[in-house]
Amino acid sequence: MEIDFAEYQLSSQLRGHEDDARGICICDDAGIATSSRDRTIRFWTLDESNKRDYNLSKILLGHTSFVGPLAWVPPNEEFPEGGIVSGGMDTLVLVWNLVTGEKVQTLKGHKLQVTGIALDGSDIVSTSVDCTLRRWRKGQQVEEWEAHKAAIQAIIRLPSGELVTGSSDMTLKLWKGKSCIQTFLGHTDTVRGLAVMPGLGILSASHDGSIRLWTLSGEHLMEMVGHTSIVYAVDAHASGLIISGSEDCFAKIWKDGVCVQSIEHPGCVWDAKFLENGDIVTACSDGIVRIWTTCHDKVADAVELDSFASQLSQYKCSRKRVGGLKLEDLPGLEALQTAGTSDGQTKVVREGDNGVAYSWNMSEQKWDKIGEVVDGPDDNMKHPVLDGVQYDYVFDVDIGDGQPIRKLPYNRSDNLYDVADKWLLKEDLPLSFREQIVEFILQNTGQKNFTPDPSFRDPYTGSSAYIPGAPSKSSAVSKPTYKHIPKKGMLVFDVAQFDGILKKVSEFNNALLSDPEKQNLSLTEGDLSKLGTIIKILKDTSHYHSSRFSDLDVALMVKLLKTWPLTMIFPVVDVMRMIVLHPDGAIKLHQHVKDENDAIMELIKKVTASPPLPPNLLTSLRAVTNLFKSSFFHEWLQLHRMEILDAFSSFYSSSNKNVQLSYATLILNYAVLLIEKKDEEGQSQVLSAALEIAEEESVETDSRFRALVAIGSLMLEGLVRRVALDFDVENIAKAAKSSKDAKIAEVGADIELVAKQS
Repeated sequence: MEIDFAEYQLSSQLRGHEDDARGICICDDAGIATSSRDRTIRFWTLDESNKRDYNLSKILLGHTSFVGPLAWVPPNEEFPEGGIVSGGMDTLVLVWNLVTGEKVQTLKGHKLQVTGIALDGSDIVSTSVDCTLRRWRKGQQVEEWEAHKAAIQAIIRLPSGELVTGSSDMTLKLWKGKSCIQTFLGHTDTVRGLAVMPGLGILSASHDGSIRLWTLSGEHLMEMVGHTSIVYAVDAHASGLIISGSEDCFAKIWKDGVCVQSIEHPGCVWDAKFLENGDIVTACSDGIVRIWTTCHDKVADAVELDSFASQLSQYKCSRKRVGGLKLEDLPGLEALQTAGTSDGQTKVVREGDNGVAYSWNMSEQKWDKIGEVVDGPDDNMKHPVLDGVQYDYVFDVDIGDGQPIRKLPYNRSDNLYDVADKWLLKEDLPLSFREQIVEFILQNTGQKNFTPDPSFRDPYTGSSAYIPGAPSKSSAVSKPTYKHIPKKGMLVFDVAQFDGILKKVSEFNNALLSDPEKQNLSLTEGDLSKLGTIIKILKDTSHYHSSRFSDLDVALMVKLLKTWPLTMIFPVVDVMRMIVLHPDGAIKLHQHVKDENDAIMELIKKVTASPPLPPNLLTSLRAVTNLFKSSFFHEWLQLHRMEILDAFSSFYSSSNKNVQLSYATLILNYAVLLIEKKDEEGQSQVLSAALEIAEEESVETDSRFRALVAIGSLMLEGLVRRVALDFDVENIAKAAKSSKDAKIAEVGADIELVAKQS
């Protein structure tokens, strides 16, 4: 059946974002707002001179992490030119006045990333990974309720006033007030995007690769399948057209349930929206927002079209796959110097920009060229490839004892015993593993009715082969092993330059003595003597098990934290950092956090106040991180988790690399603690923080490594594996695996392995 449809072509490209363009908000005739991983919101207005291009009008700065959902506030008395509401991974909902470009409200309440925003009259309704739905009125939260048992990913308001939410629990829910009046069941994975289908009902986009159309009564009318990966966004136009955006790098246009056009992008399509005139706006992971049109007068000029074609070509080359592998991962021609093992064995090698297949000619002992290999429409080959050779199976084999994972290739036509023995010799492993390897292959290929070949003899010993079904001495291969996860135990900062600390305290004390207005804050001779005693105890690490502080020693340090000028407290904090590593010191300091006069929380609030002083920030971060060493503080750390992480959250990308590392270590310690405590809400917040670090390009290697270890540990032993998958952790793992730093690549492989486990 032919469908009347005019194809969309590129109209303009809106350049400005420095990272993934994530969200789009159509602001009536005023313009377009877009959000990004670069932490900004950008407002674009139509160029009146040509009615095709858009100009960057305003950049809205205020979020401390990447920005996602946006909503438009039409002009009113408070916002003469309209306003924008935004939500971010920093857990905040911000309200912006477009006249000034300034934020006028900061709505705090969500515990995790804000994923959706809808306007309900003058109220703002927001959703979050924390599973709650919150209503805000005049800058204040007036309602909150748990709307789903898993992360909420999207929200829309229907013309009739009801709200609809989509969640990682695979459902949509229809809300009237705080009452759920309908649950929509059908998707087999996370519901990521929602839209109103004029006159019909609700559209939903899912990680299961489909778009579905529902009536308000919950009836499933239509399923649209065509994307090959996660569908992030869906939108509908009054004309009946539907647009969807996916991780497969396509925006697809649908009419009457049929895909009528696929628009390829040089990256993931995070969002897609219709303008009222029928033009389409897409947000791409390359940071560019693009406008697409069916109007010939608004199609981009030849230069712009060539530019886009070049971007697309370069991106496709970088992702080109041959035989199921990236072209760059294929072996070079040198691989043909190794003889084949059987007549007709095939091998694919890289020749220039192409993958070329060769077949082994046993009689002539050479590789015969077959021809260039080109993947079909589906890059996901059914047969895995190892070293350029295609097999029925390629298994990961864990031989234990901390050894790296080995790759075991196998074809169903091969002799099991021959495969096992040749592989063990190749890997320089004991032949005593033969029976476990054969058994492993049988179990993992489903060969239940296997009959051993009675004529087979071990080619290396002449003995009969192991017969499957006989008792196995040990299991060599069932459990995957990881190089860096899960993390056990806490990391601390236990090195201190005590002489330098004393010198700095003395210098500051002399400055106080010389200032008539601050002389009363200075240390007395007795105080200096106490400080000397404290340092002496801390230096003598061999007697930590028996040495003791007096109550007055620790009380003196707490007093200095509270009374000394902010510019002078960092050496005092450094002393406290070491006191908490001393068993008796930790016990005595714990007495100062039990009541309303919590000395440590007071310190955290003081040193993180804007603008923070780098020495204070560094020493306090390290001091709080060291608290994890003592079990006395575990309950306190869990109780104040949100306050602590919120206070330090904006410093993960500090230009001070030591601050970066200290914050990453704090996050890793929290991951270890909250896994032990089985605190799912806490694990989700720590996961979000670790993901922020892992995605920040300016973060140093050691800091990124600790964040990745936290992510992997939380996924492996914690309760948030599904949340991590919703946060695109597999892409983060892939990026880490390609790192030139060995330990980053290794922990990336660990995370990828966890993500693949069922």
